Amino acid sequence: MILLNSWSFPVFAEQPTTQSPTLNESGMRRYSDLEIDLLIDDISEIAIEAIEQAAGEAAKAAALAMLEREAAALREAARWRLEAEVLAHEITATKRAGRKNTVLGVVIGILGGLAVGVCGTLFIGGR
Repeated sequence: MILLNSWSFPVFAEQPTTQSPTLNESGMRRYSDLEIDLLIDDISEIAIEAIEQAAGEAAKAAALAMLEREAAALREAARWRLEAEVLAHEITATKRAGRKNTVLGVVIGILGGLAVGVCGTLFIGGR
């Protein structure tokens, strides 16, 4: 009986629907141990939900950041591939031009040699 008198909240089979205000001299409400435990449970539950939501948002942000890095890497690779193709085309064009210039030089050399030979033969043979 003494134990029951020392409790600051009524004992019922179910919780009361209204809370009895327990005010002290300064007008502040005093909460019972059960009310404090219930508040702590509610706050803990809300905090856990907020932590889970923040973890989910962090995971989404990390995934988006990874996708952005991957997209940037793909753009960079495409740029390098395009540069390599342009360079390969320029090298091919330079090789073709070099071959054309070589053939043209050989033809000019042969024709020049023939011209010098014919002219030399005419001058030497004509005297």
